[in-house]
Amino acid sequence: MARILNVTKGTVVAEDVAVARSFWGRFRGLMLRREMASDEALLIEPSGSIHTAFMRFPIDVVFLDREKQVVKVAEDVRPFRAALSRGYSALELNAGCAGRANVGEGDRLIIVDQPGTDQAQDQSTTGVSETQETRV
Repeated sequence: MARILNVTKGTVVAEDVAVARSFWGRFRGLMLRREMASDEALLIEPSGSIHTAFMRFPIDVVFLDREKQVVKVAEDVRPFRAALSRGYSALELNAGCAGRANVGEGDRLIIVDQPGTDQAQDQSTTGVSETQETRV
């Protein structure tokens, strides 16, 4: 398990982060899920845009550049809508979570593994193992 921290503001953005890097993981995303826990997030890499087709709940989307700096925050994106940016990746959160964590343009986020978790040793540059993608 990994979590996302806002190092600019010193806040925790999400405690339980899944990563989608494969075609199918990015394609499926959060589609058809009934809900998402308030401390849960999905990081989609690469992704400069997202859609909420076939989703059942609104989300906040934080678009990040390659250095995990926030380039755009799209709040309360309702089902069957789209959000675009010039970012490299998209962090999908439950609606309202970006505001509660005080995430804004220019903030720098980091992804850290939590101690005591079972994850593969082969980590990407983001620090999140590819094994997490299976949770998507």
